[in-house]
Parts: sequence; structure tokens; C-alpha cells
Amino acid sequence: MSIADNGLGMEQSVIDKIFEPFFTTKPVGKGTGLGLSISYAIVVEKHGGKLSCVSASGEGTEFAIEIPI
Repeated sequence: MSIADNGLGMEQSVIDKIFEPFFTTKPVGKGTGLGLSISYAIVVEKHGGKLSCVSASGEGTEFAIEIPI
């Protein structure tokens, strides 16, 4: 399954940290930075799948989830 947008995209420096716990691009008090790290733990660690993010500044972002049958 994949979800994509045609928004502003992300810089590589953000993509490199996107699945780390407590990493957020939001202002202080507006997010915990746990959502994608929890998603990563469920998909990859619990189900043996893959969770990836492909993005380029100015070109949008795509998140892809692969879970083995």
C-alpha cells in the first residue's frame, strides 16, 4: 500500500530522521514525534515488513508499506 501527495516534499536531512522516536518538524508543543516511529515498529519489527519514504523537495512525498502474507 502506498500513500502519496504532490506537496512541498522533504529535504534528505528530514527523510534520514523521519522514523526516529521524538523527531518532529512541528513547533514545540504541537507534536510528539512518535507517530511514524510507532508505525515503523509495528510494520517492520512486529510484522517483518517494510515502511519507506520517498520524497524530494518540491516534488511531493510517498510512503509505502509492505507486509508479507
